[in-house]
Amino acid sequence: MMDVRRADERYHGGDPDAGITSFHAFSFGPHYDPENLRFGAVIACNEEWLAPGAGFDEHPHSHTEIVTWVVEGELTHRDSAGHESVIRPGDVQRLSSAGGVRHVERNDGSVPLVFVQMWLAPLSPGGEPSYEVVHGIADSTPYAVPEAGAMLHVRRLAAGERTAVPDAGFVYVHVVHGEVLLNGEELGPGDAARITDSKDLEAVAGAPAELLLWEMTLTI
Repeated sequence: MMDVRRADERYHGGDPDAGITSFHAFSFGPHYDPENLRFGAVIACNEEWLAPGAGFDEHPHSHTEIVTWVVEGELTHRDSAGHESVIRPGDVQRLSSAGGVRHVERNDGSVPLVFVQMWLAPLSPGGEPSYEVVHGIADSTPYAVPEAGAMLHVRRLAAGERTAVPDAGFVYVHVVHGEVLLNGEELGPGDAARITDSKDLEAVAGAPAELLLWEMTLTI
């Protein structure tokens, strides 16, 4: 079964006066929707747009696996465990907040920053926070988040190119840019598909496209 959620259906958030615009795919903050709390391990998929100099001041997280993908610009990260990084397009950043951590996210550059941030629920709460950046991840290298029973696949497709969708109990597909045809549905930038019991599916790019696919074993 596939449930398509369109970009224009996302909850609008952020603080535009402060240079922050957010688009939430799941129930988030004041946008509480008991019918849209999670899919598999994914509990948030936020598109964030930050103007130069804008950002999120220090704030806490706990019991969440936070994975960030930069679309354009540069994201500056600092956290209470002493990590400081600049994340660019093609890098995967993961903050395992575990028992608790605080961090800052800012656009310290001179051009707008756009990133997709995905939150996953861990299989077990608690533990020690950890942090990792994989620079320039390749299409053929899935990124595992074993704490959440999940695997991230990045797919960059030329027009007309096909890619297999993982066979899994739960697959979450987010279109970063471009156009794809998936199981008879045309998906564009910001669109997402929530697939249950995925098997033998392919995505075909109608235009050059970039996809983020979460393969998950965790049940809802």
